[in-house]
Amino acid sequence: MEERVTNRLREIVGPECVLTSAEELRCHSCDATGKSALPEVVVRPERVEQVSAIARFCTEEGIPLTPRGAGTGLSGGAVPAGGGVSLSLTRMNKIREIVPEDLYVVVEAGAVTEELQRAVEAASLFYPPDPASRRSSTIGGNIGTAARGLRCLKYGVTKNYLMGLEIVLPTGDVMKTGARTFKSVAGYDLTRLMCGSGGTLAIVTSATLKLIPLPEHRVTVLAAFATLEKAAEASRNVISCGLTPSVLEIMDSLAVEAMSRDTALSRGARGCSLILAETDGFREAAETEADRVAKACADSGATFVEKSAEQWEREGLWEARRSVLTALAKLNPVTILENVTVPRTLIVEMIRSIAEISRKHELVIATFGHAGDGNLHPTILVDAPISEMASKIERAVVEISEKALSLGGGLSSEHVIGIEEGRCFGCEIEAPASEIVKRLKDAFDPRGILNPGKLLCVGR
Repeated sequence: MEERVTNRLREIVGPECVLTSAEELRCHSCDATGKSALPEVVVRPERVEQVSAIARFCTEEGIPLTPRGAGTGLSGGAVPAGGGVSLSLTRMNKIREIVPEDLYVVVEAGAVTEELQRAVEAASLFYPPDPASRRSSTIGGNIGTAARGLRCLKYGVTKNYLMGLEIVLPTGDVMKTGARTFKSVAGYDLTRLMCGSGGTLAIVTSATLKLIPLPEHRVTVLAAFATLEKAAEASRNVISCGLTPSVLEIMDSLAVEAMSRDTALSRGARGCSLILAETDGFREAAETEADRVAKACADSGATFVEKSAEQWEREGLWEARRSVLTALAKLNPVTILENVTVPRTLIVEMIRSIAEISRKHELVIATFGHAGDGNLHPTILVDAPISEMASKIERAVVEISEKALSLGGGLSSEHVIGIEEGRCFGCEIEAPASEIVKRLKDAFDPRGILNPGKLLCVGR
């Protein structure tokens, strides 16, 4: 990158916030996918005025600009595929205000999800979206990737909690969307348009998020099954009974084995496939619903059912669930995470097909995910050089994707469409919708500088 460019960036944010060393560039070249592309420079603004000046300068110079949070994404969305500037927003991490009376919080894009949740819980309030990476993921990243998380069955997803945004356009203009009221229907819904756009339309610098009262009591239910199909049938039966647990997760025996290595899991659960559910609300209601979830699992053939209301015990189980992908990566050097969603009633058929594809291609595939909303993560585990297995891995991925689509499902239910899921766009969004999306991109970012190579692969 030309020295005059880095000098101008130093004028905007200060020399200490413009990083050019090989180590820093490498640290900002990838996300949790392991895919990487080196930026030419990393810039770390602290104020929206600095973001505005950077965006305006990059547009004038035609320099690719890739916004970035903590880099925990699973689709390559934060990978600077076009080179240029990696815009790290982690210094913009303040919680500007919590307003209990009106049930909202105003927070900067770089705030860590779990830190925000703890801050509002201190005021007896609740921000439900909880991606597995919540300990390090940022609110801006959650918005860019339309993050979901474990509690979406009852509470919905990030998009459901957006009331308004502060965004910076490629021109450098700062724009406010939405309102601080629950009702606001003036014009098009630009707030939710930004959710899942992966930083391809504008740069989110802060958000106004809806809060709800903190549940009084929680109960976790763990149920073990001889097979994953049995566990899937149980998850379907839980919903059929009219129950809506806040969380309803499923894991096969491979995932359970991996997470058992770092977790004090009940002896009766080891070697089995699991359902992990949680109920919440007023104490009596949460306990009653947990009893009904446990009964539905037992009636569905569970070999072991256990309830936990102690906070330390519950948190241990959920921490283990959130670390499943990391635990699987410890078993095998390469993990290829897929992301498919099918109607809940067809989750058993999807799981059966994944098992058939695993046997057909002689691949080890661990399956876990959010049974409550039909979202599964078949994860291919590879212990040999990936080049030797690339063709059959690709065939297996295609067959899993085709099966999900044939069941009326989708391939990008979470993690947004980045590098990893670019193939999804043509499968799920057909013309003329895709043409409208391209025009939207042109309207916001006519020079194509924002996060090029993502979504529609438009831009430089």
